[in-house]
Amino acid sequence: MNSAGNNSVPRAGSALPWALVTPALGWTLLFFVLPFVAMGFSSLTAHEGGGFTLSNYSQFFTNPSYWQAMVNSLEVTAIVTVVSVLLAYPFAWILAEQVPERWQRLALMLAVLPFWTSYVVRSYSWLLVLAQNGVINRALTGSGLIAEPLQLANTRLATVTGFVHFFVMLLTLTIFANLKQLSPSYRKAAADLGAGPVRTFLHVILPLTLPGIMVGAFLTFVLCIGDYITPQILGGNNELLMPQLVMMQIGRRGDFPLASALSIILMAVVTVAYLACARWLKIERA
Repeated sequence: MNSAGNNSVPRAGSALPWALVTPALGWTLLFFVLPFVAMGFSSLTAHEGGGFTLSNYSQFFTNPSYWQAMVNSLEVTAIVTVVSVLLAYPFAWILAEQVPERWQRLALMLAVLPFWTSYVVRSYSWLLVLAQNGVINRALTGSGLIAEPLQLANTRLATVTGFVHFFVMLLTLTIFANLKQLSPSYRKAAADLGAGPVRTFLHVILPLTLPGIMVGAFLTFVLCIGDYITPQILGGNNELLMPQLVMMQIGRRGDFPLASALSIILMAVVTVAYLACARWLKIERA
């Protein structure tokens, strides 16, 4: 009887974890796996009906405008990611090392204020700032530095500016969290071994905070390359990116199979980026 009672305990215990994760698994299955499978089947069908075909994928490689849209997306995303990292790291360093501990929460709250504003509102706000009659052009023309307003809106510069404004804060949070995890003993050990501030940063601090940088950079890459709103508002349709290309197939042509194929190709690019960064995408350290 004791053995039977003992055997029943592990079965009940092993069922509890599955009961806890079942809602999450069901949500993922219903709202991610099934739609993705449906999109995969759709990408293998012809627009006018018929059997399975790979023509939707072949169009991407044979149509120069489609391929250029992917190149444009990768270029914009790479620029945004690099600029955001270069701006976010010093900001996170100042918050973690220079701001007193009692003021850090307030500083972080002020840093995440852009997240409290609607994404659309932020994009239109930058459009007003960068417009020909916007704040920047008025200041430059009023000071006499330029005679004619600059074309700032509806350009790649405007798109990158809108993205960087948002993603700098995201990267700042991930890098800040990594910096706060570092023990002061690392710096003391480096100083005892004769390393100056620059060498300590390059050989100790930077490698240890690389996971935080890569996590933020990957999140920036994923959110930026799949964003439709900011390029649409700030880019002014002067440069075609992949999300806009997908929406064109749906809104103008009603070609859902081609839109599905382009979306899967975009997801494949994100997967490749994840595999390239996988070794650094770990919050925990040994």
